[in-house]
Amino acid sequence: MKYNFLFLFLYCFFAALGQKQTIKNQESLSSKIERLALRNESDVVKWRRHLHQFPELSNREFKTMAYIAENLKGMNITIETGMAHTGVVAVLETGKPGPVIGLRADIDGLPVRERVNIPFASKEETEYLGQKVGIMHACGHDAHVAILMGTARILNELKVNLKEK
Repeated sequence: MKYNFLFLFLYCFFAALGQKQTIKNQESLSSKIERLALRNESDVVKWRRHLHQFPELSNREFKTMAYIAENLKGMNITIETGMAHTGVVAVLETGKPGPVIGLRADIDGLPVRERVNIPFASKEETEYLGQKVGIMHACGHDAHVAILMGTARILNELKVNLKEK
């Protein structure tokens, strides 16, 4: 059931674009998205746990930027790093004319010490406002980034189905 957010997001994405409900081999679009979401679920969970364990404060996310870019490599996506200092821009070209859609997620953690006992809990610390503080993803940015990375992978596989205009 963990893949439900990714599945729901992608299904709504294609529905909003007015995509046909069938694709080349007549498999329904929702079935194809569900199959791809299930296939990518373990990577999305792995990415989220890594990002959760190694958060960085705003404008200091150099390792996070590199991690995102590294995991998007090989997806036939144009990747540009260093946008707005530590951002990543990934562009999926369909080769078709039509609208451009942007998806985004924040990648920064907060100066908050994590107090839960999970294997991927953040142990990161840094100096913030002159004090040594813990850092954690306390508001879901780790999940947002992981879901968008999974979305990028799935959209890359379905890009032939994105319609013109």
